[in-house]
Amino acid sequence: MIARLQMGEVPPKHHLAFRDAEGRLRYEEAFTRQGFDGPYTLAYHVNRPHPSRPLPPPEAFPLPVAVPPRPLLRRHYRSQDLAQPGGPPSRARLPLLFNEDVAISVAAPTAEDPAYFSNGDGDDLWFVAEGGGLLRTALGDLAFGAGDYVLVPRGLLHRFLPGDGPQRWLALELAGGVGLPRQWRNEAGQLRMDAPYSHRDFRAPAFQGPRDEGIRELRVKRGGAFHAYQLERSPLDVVGWDGAVYPVAFQIRDFQPRVGLVHLPPTWHGTFAARGALVCSFVPRPLDFHPQAVPCPYPHASVDVDEVIFYVSGEFTSRRGVGPGSISHHPAGVMHGPHPGAYEASIGQKATSEVAVMLDCYRPLAPTPFALGVEDPGYHESFSE
Repeated sequence: MIARLQMGEVPPKHHLAFRDAEGRLRYEEAFTRQGFDGPYTLAYHVNRPHPSRPLPPPEAFPLPVAVPPRPLLRRHYRSQDLAQPGGPPSRARLPLLFNEDVAISVAAPTAEDPAYFSNGDGDDLWFVAEGGGLLRTALGDLAFGAGDYVLVPRGLLHRFLPGDGPQRWLALELAGGVGLPRQWRNEAGQLRMDAPYSHRDFRAPAFQGPRDEGIRELRVKRGGAFHAYQLERSPLDVVGWDGAVYPVAFQIRDFQPRVGLVHLPPTWHGTFAARGALVCSFVPRPLDFHPQAVPCPYPHASVDVDEVIFYVSGEFTSRRGVGPGSISHHPAGVMHGPHPGAYEASIGQKATSEVAVMLDCYRPLAPTPFALGVEDPGYHESFSE
Protein backbone atom coordinates (compact mmCIF):
# COMPACT_ATOMS: atom_id res chain seq x y z
CA MET A 1 0.00 0.00 0.00
CA ILE A 2 3.09 2.23 0.17
CA ALA A 3 5.20 0.69 -2.62
CA ARG A 4 5.97 -2.74 -4.02
CA LEU A 5 8.78 -4.56 -2.20
CA GLN A 6 10.58 -7.86 -2.77
CA MET A 7 12.28 -9.78 0.03
CA GLY A 8 14.06 -13.13 0.10
CA GLU A 9 13.63 -15.76 -2.62
CA VAL A 10 10.77 -15.61 -5.13
CA PRO A 11 10.26 -17.35 -8.50
CA PRO A 12 10.77 -15.42 -11.74
CA LYS A 13 6.99 -15.25 -12.31
CA HIS A 14 4.03 -15.63 -10.00
CA HIS A 15 1.98 -18.85 -9.88
CA LEU A 16 4.92 -20.96 -11.13
CA ALA A 17 6.21 -24.13 -9.48
CA PHE A 18 8.92 -22.90 -7.10
CA ARG A 19 11.21 -25.54 -5.59
CA ASP A 20 14.11 -25.61 -3.17
CA ALA A 21 17.55 -27.08 -3.93
CA GLU A 22 16.27 -30.59 -3.12
CA GLY A 23 13.28 -30.24 -5.42
CA ARG A 24 10.63 -29.70 -2.72
CA LEU A 25 7.76 -27.47 -3.79
CA ARG A 26 7.25 -24.12 -2.07
CA TYR A 27 3.67 -23.06 -1.33
CA GLU A 28 2.47 -19.70 -2.62
CA GLU A 29 0.10 -17.66 -0.44
CA ALA A 30 -1.86 -14.81 -2.03
CA PHE A 31 -2.64 -12.00 0.41
CA THR A 32 -5.09 -9.76 -1.44
CA ARG A 33 -7.24 -6.65 -1.03
CA GLN A 34 -10.60 -5.85 -2.63
CA GLY A 35 -11.05 -9.44 -3.66
CA PHE A 36 -8.43 -9.89 -6.37
CA ASP A 37 -8.67 -6.36 -7.81
CA GLY A 38 -6.61 -4.40 -5.30
CA PRO A 39 -3.05 -4.46 -3.96
CA TYR A 40 -1.64 -7.86 -3.07
CA THR A 41 1.37 -9.69 -1.69
CA LEU A 42 2.56 -13.20 -2.61
CA ALA A 43 4.52 -15.11 0.04
CA TYR A 44 6.27 -18.45 -0.44
CA HIS A 45 6.12 -20.98 2.41
CA VAL A 46 8.11 -24.12 3.10
CA ASN A 47 4.88 -25.84 4.22
CA ARG A 48 1.20 -25.49 3.37
CA PRO A 49 0.03 -22.25 5.08
CA HIS A 50 -3.27 -23.58 6.40
CA PRO A 51 -4.43 -23.78 10.01
CA SER A 52 -5.79 -27.23 10.83
CA ARG A 53 -8.49 -28.03 13.35
CA PRO A 54 -10.40 -25.30 15.23
CA LEU A 55 -10.04 -25.01 18.99
CA PRO A 56 -13.61 -24.60 20.27
CA PRO A 57 -15.43 -22.76 21.52
CA PRO A 58 -14.94 -19.23 20.10
CA GLU A 59 -14.10 -16.69 22.79
CA ALA A 60 -16.16 -13.50 22.99
CA PHE A 61 -14.39 -10.34 21.93
CA PRO A 62 -15.53 -7.20 23.79
CA LEU A 63 -17.41 -5.39 21.02
CA PRO A 64 -18.06 -1.68 21.62
CA VAL A 65 -21.42 -1.10 23.25
CA ALA A 66 -23.15 2.28 22.90
CA VAL A 67 -24.60 4.03 25.92
CA PRO A 68 -28.18 5.39 25.76
CA PRO A 69 -28.61 8.57 23.68
CA ARG A 70 -27.30 11.72 25.35
CA PRO A 71 -27.48 15.48 24.72
CA LEU A 72 -25.41 16.78 21.78
CA LEU A 73 -22.44 18.30 23.61
CA ARG A 74 -18.71 18.77 23.23
CA ARG A 75 -17.03 15.98 25.21
CA HIS A 76 -13.65 15.35 26.83
CA TYR A 77 -12.53 11.90 27.97
CA ARG A 78 -9.46 11.47 30.16
CA SER A 79 -8.22 8.12 28.87
CA GLN A 80 -5.12 8.48 31.06
CA ASP A 81 -7.41 7.87 34.08
CA LEU A 82 -8.74 4.53 32.81
CA ALA A 83 -8.02 1.42 34.81
CA GLN A 84 -6.31 -0.57 32.06
CA PRO A 85 -6.56 -4.37 32.07
CA GLY A 86 -3.09 -4.85 30.61
CA GLY A 87 -2.27 -8.24 29.13
CA PRO A 88 -1.27 -8.90 25.51
CA PRO A 89 -2.05 -6.26 22.89
CA SER A 90 -4.61 -8.45 21.11
CA ARG A 91 -6.74 -8.35 24.27
CA ALA A 92 -5.79 -5.04 25.88
CA ARG A 93 -8.02 -2.64 23.95
CA LEU A 94 -10.66 -0.60 25.75
CA PRO A 95 -13.08 0.88 23.17
CA LEU A 96 -14.14 4.47 23.84
CA LEU A 97 -15.85 5.72 20.65
CA PHE A 98 -17.08 3.90 17.55
CA ASN A 99 -19.26 3.91 14.46
CA GLU A 100 -19.66 1.63 11.43
CA ASP A 101 -16.24 2.63 10.07
CA VAL A 102 -13.92 2.98 13.05
CA ALA A 103 -13.50 1.81 16.63
CA ILE A 104 -11.30 4.11 18.73
CA SER A 105 -9.67 2.35 21.68
CA VAL A 106 -6.78 2.77 24.06
CA ALA A 107 -4.48 0.05 25.32
CA ALA A 108 -1.72 -0.37 27.87
CA PRO A 109 -0.33 -3.84 27.10
CA THR A 110 1.83 -5.54 29.69
CA ALA A 111 2.70 -8.83 27.95
CA GLU A 112 3.48 -10.17 24.51
CA ASP A 113 0.84 -11.98 22.48
CA PRO A 114 1.04 -15.68 23.44
CA ALA A 115 -0.51 -16.77 20.12
CA TYR A 116 -0.54 -15.41 16.59
CA PHE A 117 -3.38 -13.02 15.87
CA SER A 118 -5.25 -11.95 12.75
CA ASN A 119 -7.95 -9.29 12.61
CA GLY A 120 -10.58 -10.32 10.09
CA ASP A 121 -12.76 -7.27 10.81
CA GLY A 122 -10.52 -4.41 9.70
CA ASP A 123 -7.10 -2.83 9.37
CA ASP A 124 -5.47 -1.87 12.66
CA LEU A 125 -3.72 1.49 12.87
CA TRP A 126 -1.93 1.85 16.19
CA PHE A 127 -0.36 5.04 17.51
CA VAL A 128 2.27 4.48 20.20
CA ALA A 129 2.12 7.43 22.57
CA GLU A 130 4.48 5.75 25.04
CA GLY A 131 6.55 2.59 24.91
CA GLY A 132 7.50 0.47 21.93
CA GLY A 133 8.41 -3.05 20.95
CA LEU A 134 8.37 -5.40 18.00
CA LEU A 135 5.70 -6.51 15.55
CA ARG A 136 6.43 -10.06 14.34
CA THR A 137 4.96 -11.36 11.09
CA ALA A 138 5.81 -13.98 8.48
CA LEU A 139 6.96 -11.06 6.31
CA GLY A 140 9.53 -10.00 8.89
CA ASP A 141 9.96 -8.06 12.14
CA LEU A 142 9.03 -4.41 12.48
CA ALA A 143 10.49 -2.46 15.39
CA PHE A 144 8.54 0.53 16.68
CA GLY A 145 8.75 3.12 19.43
CA ALA A 146 7.09 6.16 20.95
CA GLY A 147 5.57 8.43 18.33
CA ASP A 148 5.17 5.68 15.74
CA TYR A 149 2.07 4.78 13.81
CA VAL A 150 2.00 1.03 13.17
CA LEU A 151 -0.31 -0.16 10.39
CA VAL A 152 -1.27 -3.86 10.40
CA PRO A 153 -3.28 -4.91 7.33
CA ARG A 154 -6.49 -6.81 7.81
CA GLY A 155 -6.01 -10.58 7.91
CA LEU A 156 -2.23 -10.50 8.43
CA LEU A 157 -0.98 -13.11 10.89
CA HIS A 158 1.12 -11.36 13.52
CA ARG A 159 1.89 -10.91 17.17
CA PHE A 160 3.14 -7.96 19.21
CA LEU A 161 6.08 -8.14 21.59
CA PRO A 162 5.96 -4.95 23.71
CA GLY A 163 9.23 -3.72 25.16
CA ASP A 164 10.04 -2.98 28.78
CA GLY A 165 8.46 -0.05 30.60
CA PRO A 166 5.03 1.61 30.44
CA GLN A 167 3.02 1.30 27.24
CA ARG A 168 0.26 3.68 26.12
CA TRP A 169 -1.22 3.05 22.69
CA LEU A 170 -4.14 4.43 20.69
CA ALA A 171 -5.87 1.77 18.59
CA LEU A 172 -7.93 2.52 15.48
CA GLU A 173 -9.75 -0.44 13.97
CA LEU A 174 -10.82 0.61 10.46
CA ALA A 175 -13.46 -1.64 8.91
CA GLY A 176 -13.09 -0.27 5.37
CA GLY A 177 -9.29 -0.33 5.26
CA VAL A 178 -6.74 2.47 5.52
CA GLY A 179 -4.10 3.92 3.22
CA LEU A 180 -2.53 7.21 2.19
CA PRO A 181 -4.69 10.11 0.96
CA ARG A 182 -4.95 10.18 -2.83
CA GLN A 183 -3.93 13.82 -3.08
CA TRP A 184 -0.41 12.96 -1.93
CA ARG A 185 0.22 10.57 -4.86
CA ASN A 186 1.05 11.24 -8.49
CA GLU A 187 -0.38 9.32 -11.46
CA ALA A 188 2.22 6.57 -11.07
CA GLY A 189 1.26 6.03 -7.41
CA GLN A 190 4.50 7.58 -6.17
CA LEU A 191 4.30 10.04 -3.31
CA ARG A 192 4.44 13.56 -4.72
CA MET A 193 7.42 15.79 -3.98
CA ASP A 194 5.08 18.21 -2.19
CA ALA A 195 3.52 15.46 -0.05
CA PRO A 196 4.00 15.76 3.74
CA TYR A 197 6.13 12.61 3.77
CA SER A 198 8.19 10.48 1.40
CA HIS A 199 8.51 6.75 0.75
CA ARG A 200 11.69 6.83 2.82
CA ASP A 201 9.73 7.76 5.95
CA PHE A 202 7.79 4.48 6.01
CA ARG A 203 9.56 1.52 7.59
CA ALA A 204 8.84 -1.98 6.30
CA PRO A 205 9.52 -5.26 8.13
CA ALA A 206 13.06 -6.61 8.20
CA PHE A 207 12.72 -10.00 6.53
CA GLN A 208 14.04 -12.88 8.64
CA GLY A 209 13.45 -16.04 6.59
CA PRO A 210 12.00 -19.30 7.97
CA ARG A 211 11.99 -19.69 11.75
CA ASP A 212 10.01 -21.42 14.46
CA GLU A 213 8.98 -19.83 17.77
CA GLY A 214 7.21 -23.00 18.91
CA ILE A 215 3.80 -21.29 18.87
CA ARG A 216 1.03 -23.43 17.38
CA GLU A 217 -2.11 -21.34 17.89
CA LEU A 218 -3.75 -18.70 15.70
CA ARG A 219 -6.60 -16.50 16.92
CA VAL A 220 -8.73 -14.77 14.34
CA LYS A 221 -11.00 -11.89 15.31
CA ARG A 222 -14.15 -11.99 13.23
CA GLY A 223 -17.66 -10.79 13.98
CA GLY A 224 -17.21 -10.15 17.67
CA ALA A 225 -15.36 -13.34 18.61
CA PHE A 226 -11.90 -14.87 18.77
CA HIS A 227 -11.79 -18.03 16.67
CA ALA A 228 -8.80 -20.18 17.62
CA TYR A 229 -7.06 -22.67 15.34
CA GLN A 230 -4.36 -25.26 15.85
CA LEU A 231 -1.27 -24.83 13.64
CA GLU A 232 0.58 -27.95 12.55
CA ARG A 233 3.84 -26.08 11.92
CA SER A 234 5.33 -22.65 12.32
CA PRO A 235 3.61 -20.06 10.09
CA LEU A 236 6.88 -18.09 9.98
CA ASP A 237 8.29 -20.42 7.30
CA VAL A 238 8.34 -17.86 4.48
CA VAL A 239 11.42 -17.96 2.23
CA GLY A 240 10.48 -14.81 0.29
CA TRP A 241 7.68 -12.46 -0.67
CA ASP A 242 6.85 -9.59 -2.94
CA GLY A 243 3.95 -7.19 -3.16
CA ALA A 244 2.39 -4.01 -1.87
CA VAL A 245 0.52 -5.23 1.23
CA TYR A 246 2.61 -5.41 4.39
CA PRO A 247 2.82 -3.72 7.80
CA VAL A 248 4.55 -0.36 8.06
CA ALA A 249 5.64 2.05 10.76
CA PHE A 250 5.70 5.83 10.42
CA GLN A 251 7.11 8.23 12.97
CA ILE A 252 4.73 11.15 13.55
CA ARG A 253 7.61 13.63 13.86
CA ASP A 254 8.63 12.73 10.30
CA PHE A 255 5.40 14.30 9.11
CA GLN A 256 6.25 17.49 7.20
CA PRO A 257 3.71 20.10 8.32
CA ARG A 258 2.52 22.88 6.06
CA VAL A 259 2.81 26.50 7.12
CA GLY A 260 0.83 29.26 5.39
CA LEU A 261 0.37 32.97 5.34
CA VAL A 262 -2.84 32.34 7.29
CA HIS A 263 -4.32 29.34 9.12
CA LEU A 264 -4.64 26.18 6.99
CA PRO A 265 -7.52 23.71 7.41
CA PRO A 266 -6.91 20.29 9.04
CA THR A 267 -6.93 18.47 5.69
CA TRP A 268 -3.39 19.77 5.13
CA HIS A 269 -2.39 17.57 8.09
CA GLY A 270 -4.02 14.46 6.57
CA THR A 271 -1.78 11.42 7.11
CA PHE A 272 -3.96 8.34 6.57
CA ALA A 273 -7.29 8.02 4.77
CA ALA A 274 -9.89 5.39 5.59
CA ARG A 275 -13.48 4.72 4.67
CA GLY A 276 -15.41 7.36 6.56
CA ALA A 277 -12.39 8.88 8.32
CA LEU A 278 -9.29 11.02 7.85
CA VAL A 279 -6.40 10.66 10.31
CA CYS A 280 -4.37 13.86 10.77
CA SER A 281 -1.04 14.48 12.51
CA PHE A 282 -0.28 17.67 14.42
CA VAL A 283 3.43 18.13 15.12
CA PRO A 284 5.70 20.98 16.28
CA ARG A 285 5.87 23.63 13.56
CA PRO A 286 6.13 27.36 12.87
CA LEU A 287 2.80 29.16 12.81
CA ASP A 288 1.18 31.40 10.19
CA PHE A 289 3.40 34.27 9.12
CA HIS A 290 1.03 37.07 8.11
CA PRO A 291 1.62 39.98 10.54
CA GLN A 292 -2.09 39.97 11.43
CA ALA A 293 -2.54 36.17 11.40
CA VAL A 294 -4.67 34.43 14.03
CA PRO A 295 -2.85 31.07 14.32
CA CYS A 296 -5.40 29.51 16.65
CA PRO A 297 -8.14 27.51 14.89
CA TYR A 298 -11.23 29.59 14.25
CA PRO A 299 -14.59 28.63 15.79
CA HIS A 300 -16.42 26.33 13.37
CA ALA A 301 -19.45 24.10 13.17
CA SER A 302 -18.54 20.73 11.67
CA VAL A 303 -21.82 19.83 10.02
CA ASP A 304 -20.37 16.81 8.19
CA VAL A 305 -17.90 15.22 10.61
CA ASP A 306 -17.32 14.25 14.22
CA GLU A 307 -13.89 15.52 15.27
CA VAL A 308 -11.75 13.56 17.72
CA ILE A 309 -8.31 14.65 18.97
CA PHE A 310 -5.96 12.42 20.97
CA TYR A 311 -3.49 14.65 22.80
CA VAL A 312 0.06 13.30 23.04
CA SER A 313 2.46 16.01 24.25
CA GLY A 314 3.36 19.69 24.12
CA GLU A 315 1.33 22.83 24.69
CA PHE A 316 -2.22 22.79 23.33
CA THR A 317 -2.83 26.49 22.86
CA SER A 318 -6.49 26.16 21.83
CA ARG A 319 -7.57 24.00 24.81
CA ARG A 320 -7.49 24.22 28.58
CA GLY A 321 -7.60 21.24 30.90
CA VAL A 322 -6.27 18.67 28.46
CA GLY A 323 -3.07 16.69 28.74
CA PRO A 324 -1.35 13.60 27.37
CA GLY A 325 -4.01 10.92 26.92
CA SER A 326 -6.95 13.34 26.74
CA ILE A 327 -9.46 12.68 23.98
CA SER A 328 -11.79 15.47 22.87
CA HIS A 329 -14.91 14.62 20.87
CA HIS A 330 -16.72 17.43 19.10
CA PRO A 331 -19.78 16.00 17.35
CA ALA A 332 -21.17 17.26 14.06
CA GLY A 333 -23.62 20.12 14.37
CA VAL A 334 -22.16 21.74 17.48
CA MET A 335 -20.04 24.88 17.21
CA HIS A 336 -16.56 24.32 18.58
CA GLY A 337 -13.14 25.88 18.48
CA PRO A 338 -10.65 27.40 20.91
CA HIS A 339 -11.36 27.97 24.56
CA PRO A 340 -12.18 31.54 25.62
CA GLY A 341 -9.10 33.75 25.40
CA ALA A 342 -7.07 31.32 23.28
CA TYR A 343 -8.11 32.89 19.96
CA GLU A 344 -6.99 36.35 21.02
CA ALA A 345 -3.86 35.16 22.81
CA SER A 346 -2.58 33.28 19.75
CA ILE A 347 -2.00 36.49 17.75
CA GLY A 348 1.73 37.05 17.41
CA GLN A 349 2.74 33.52 18.41
CA LYS A 350 5.44 32.07 16.17
CA ALA A 351 5.47 28.31 16.85
CA THR A 352 3.61 25.45 18.51
CA SER A 353 5.02 22.40 20.30
CA GLU A 354 1.87 20.26 20.18
CA VAL A 355 1.80 16.60 19.15
CA ALA A 356 -1.66 15.16 18.59
CA VAL A 357 -3.58 12.70 16.43
CA MET A 358 -6.92 13.85 15.00
CA LEU A 359 -9.73 11.93 13.33
CA ASP A 360 -12.47 13.45 11.24
CA CYS A 361 -15.26 10.85 11.07
CA TYR A 362 -18.17 11.15 8.65
CA ARG A 363 -20.60 9.00 10.65
CA PRO A 364 -21.65 9.90 14.20
CA LEU A 365 -19.50 8.38 16.92
CA ALA A 366 -21.11 6.68 19.90
CA PRO A 367 -19.39 6.56 23.29
CA THR A 368 -19.03 3.38 25.33
CA PRO A 369 -19.36 2.93 29.11
CA PHE A 370 -15.54 3.07 29.32
CA ALA A 371 -15.66 6.62 27.92
CA LEU A 372 -18.38 7.72 30.33
CA GLY A 373 -16.30 6.53 33.26
CA VAL A 374 -13.55 9.07 32.51
CA GLU A 375 -15.59 11.95 31.09
CA ASP A 376 -14.83 15.52 32.14
CA PRO A 377 -18.32 16.72 33.17
CA GLY A 378 -17.58 20.43 32.83
CA TYR A 379 -15.98 20.39 29.40
CA HIS A 380 -18.91 21.68 27.33
CA GLU A 381 -19.54 24.61 29.68
CA SER A 382 -15.82 25.46 29.73
CA PHE A 383 -16.31 27.16 26.35
CA SER A 384 -18.51 29.81 27.94
CA GLU A 385 -16.99 33.19 28.76
